Amino acid sequence: MAIETRFTKVFGLRHPVALAPMAGVAGGELAGAVARAGGLGLLGGGYGDADWIHAQRPLAGGAEIGIGFITWKLTGGLLAEALERRPKAVMLSFGNLQPFAAQIRAAGVPLIAQVQELAGAKAAVEAGADVIVAQGSEAGGHGATRATMTLVPEVADYLAAKAPDRILLAAGGIADGRGLAAALMLGAEGVLIGSRFWAAQEALVPEGFHKAALAATGDQTLRGSVPDAARMLHWPAPYTIRTLRSAFTDQWQSNPDALRDPAQEPLRQAWAEAQARGDAQSGTPVAGEAVGLIGGIAPAAEILDRITTEALSCLNAQRRG
Repeated sequence: MAIETRFTKVFGLRHPVALAPMAGVAGGELAGAVARAGGLGLLGGGYGDADWIHAQRPLAGGAEIGIGFITWKLTGGLLAEALERRPKAVMLSFGNLQPFAAQIRAAGVPLIAQVQELAGAKAAVEAGADVIVAQGSEAGGHGATRATMTLVPEVADYLAAKAPDRILLAAGGIADGRGLAAALMLGAEGVLIGSRFWAAQEALVPEGFHKAALAATGDQTLRGSVPDAARMLHWPAPYTIRTLRSAFTDQWQSNPDALRDPAQEPLRQAWAEAQARGDAQSGTPVAGEAVGLIGGIAPAAEILDRITTEALSCLNAQRRG
């Protein structure tokens, strides 16, 4: 059973689903598992740690995968190195595409651009992006303020009128077949999924964070900049990060910049250690509002099959009226 869209046809997929290239989470094993199961696997190139990328890429086991980067941290040299390996796609998020779009097009690699507002979609079209991901604020990790339910159809209408050759994916709060079916009804031709794959067996996530996610609901997430301050990262406006609420966020949410004080270095180090060992109260697990829909930790292939099967059931029920 399959859902066929332009996205699946162009990329040769069995499922209209792409793995969000979650920094530090979407490693080679997860990207490869998604790709072998018939989705679009994207390695989480994140902030551009070349050593991490080199170590993780072989773990895809020969599967044809793409790679995603945080645009404002990307360099032309790292992009050139990635393009030499002929990725299935390059996804750019959070920043100006123009310095890199021509380089990607010249390599003959599809460019996927994630945007958080209609203006971003227009800029992505002008830059020559082949696929636009409309990301709602419900998403885990970094994002902005627009909601998936309204952003996706607005971008769909714009593309239909101005750039009908571009493919639209929806992201933010999508974790099951109902979400995929809804995204298709809103005008998308597939989805980009993060939090549900964050809870895949192949994801690079500590067990403690997975346990915390299984016990949480979407009400227990929040947007802010506490983890960015703890890492001394200066994210540009308007992007904030959605995480699970924790004792650490409760302490610092009202004044995250206080964490940047040099005197707080021991506390920042303690936070990093908590992240590494999966302490969900002393750290900040990065997950979206869809955390309440996860239900269990499962292999990526099983997650993909279940999402498509559920979506087909929803769509068929809608057709029957």
